[in-house]
Amino acid sequence: VYTRIQEIGAGAQESRKKKEERQELARNLLSTYASELDFLRSKVDAAKVADANIRCALPLDEPLASSHPARGPVTDATLIAADGSQIIPDRHAAVQFGLVNVGAIVLRLNSGAPPQIHTDSQLLFDHELYTETGSVSQDAIEFSRDIAERKKMLELAKAQKGTLIALTDGPVEIWGAKSANEGDYQKTLNEHKSILSQLQSRDVTVAGYVDKPGADLVIRLLELTQLDPDQLKEVRKQHPLRGVTDRWLFSGILKSGERSAVFAIQSSSRARYTGSLSLHFFYLNVGDANHPAIARV
Repeated sequence: VYTRIQEIGAGAQESRKKKEERQELARNLLSTYASELDFLRSKVDAAKVADANIRCALPLDEPLASSHPARGPVTDATLIAADGSQIIPDRHAAVQFGLVNVGAIVLRLNSGAPPQIHTDSQLLFDHELYTETGSVSQDAIEFSRDIAERKKMLELAKAQKGTLIALTDGPVEIWGAKSANEGDYQKTLNEHKSILSQLQSRDVTVAGYVDKPGADLVIRLLELTQLDPDQLKEVRKQHPLRGVTDRWLFSGILKSGERSAVFAIQSSSRARYTGSLSLHFFYLNVGDANHPAIARV
């Protein structure tokens, strides 16, 4: 390990130089293609032929490098935010148990009222740790946590009036691990979409909030502009901007309080979230002039 550390240290300067070169290329590509939305969409369509599950940004009607300030204060908005955690049963422990915990907060802007804090905990024990096929899996408990978060937001939204914004920690999507049972995932997905539709019917704006995102959705879109048809056939192996992130890119574009263009998401989830539930995102600078802090919403 010590020898490897020495090798890494010796190559650090060269690695930094290569990353800076890729960052400069990303800036140039953004400048070149920022308004070429039809061309960018055509590149995504071509990439989908080779890999239907490719994950990248899909431009809508705003230039890639555009920035947009807040439209003005919303004086009557109520924020509902929920986040969950879990304890997975440990077969080495003396007592077998699991836990699904959800914490939520209700904050009424400009009301002067203190935030309302809610906590729901479900202890899993004995027969609750088993399914028809064996012991309850980590995926199943995590699915239960995800649904519990959404149910809590819906429950709290029913008691509120006015402009409502509901946030979860992390993406809106329900992720299905490769090891997950397909039936369990589909059941969770259907319940999730039902809750989203119910929130939507109550005019609740629902979003996921990702702090310090490490994604390269827009960078991946820019990478596609550099690939010829033969390279697109192996698009998963092509990463001319590897190591460059959207967070870095937009920290040089967005001023404090500004959002980026709104993008659709091209991914395997696109076929699952359709119509009024289709997925979109933007980046938001929640920092100040000296210390940008880029979040994905």
